Amino acid sequence: MSIEERELKVSFLSKKEYTCPVCGEIFHKEELLSGGGRLIAGPMTDELHRLYEPSLKFGEVYPLIYQATVCPECWYTAMDADFPLLPEKGCSLAREDQEKRKTDTNLIFPDIDFRQSRGLAEGVASQYLALRCYEYFDKDFSPTIKQGLASLRAAWLLDDLDTKAPRQHYDWLALLFRRKAQFLYNESIRLEQIGKETLSGMKVFGPDTDKNYAYEGVLYLCAYLRYKFGPQEDPGERKSALEDARRTIAKMFGMGKSSREKPGPLLEQARHVYNAINKELAESDA
Repeated sequence: MSIEERELKVSFLSKKEYTCPVCGEIFHKEELLSGGGRLIAGPMTDELHRLYEPSLKFGEVYPLIYQATVCPECWYTAMDADFPLLPEKGCSLAREDQEKRKTDTNLIFPDIDFRQSRGLAEGVASQYLALRCYEYFDKDFSPTIKQGLASLRAAWLLDDLDTKAPRQHYDWLALLFRRKAQFLYNESIRLEQIGKETLSGMKVFGPDTDKNYAYEGVLYLCAYLRYKFGPQEDPGERKSALEDARRTIAKMFGMGKSSREKPGPLLEQARHVYNAINKELAESDA
């Protein structure tokens, strides 16, 4: 490989050796190279997703496609820190489910190969597999919020796929994953409130790779996703969902007042959503 070819690379195989706890496969994970103008930060979306501008030298780069750690043999997938920690019961479940998770993934992307460099299709598939594989983890790993995060990231990557290959129904799939994320984010808070699952197993909440919005980001996304992708058809269900979202944001405001470290821009976004919810509730009561 020439010096020029090396300079144009956006990823590399990590020297760290991984051993899959499910099938015993030994592999090296593909990682994103940093620096050199590979990432040109663009705007932040209402979903706290950082967009990036294509660079003249490297073209389009998608950091999220490298985030999930995937065994290239059995396709067991998890966040990097969790990957080697799957309990034995979970390993048994993962072995039993191996062929079905591969088959189900191939229904969407029939030519996936995790032994090759990742593209957008592999990125979406890796997040779908993470969503699926956290079913094998117990409550100490905070699996529900991690499933919500994987579902939201899958939706973002599907947006990118839809831009590059329109009319392939990627936009419809992105909507399904956002609805799934809406349920999972709110379910994680519900489970925490009733003492069935804490969020302490989640060290970095993201949701994207450039900034950790911590617990306040979770609350914001619970409310925002509920507002945008919660119940729409039934007026009673819609009103209940909006009132629930409003309570969640109100809790976030309270947390923001109690600490100087709360992210101001996030609170501003939350206020916009809060006002939009109040407006819709007022119109429904008129």
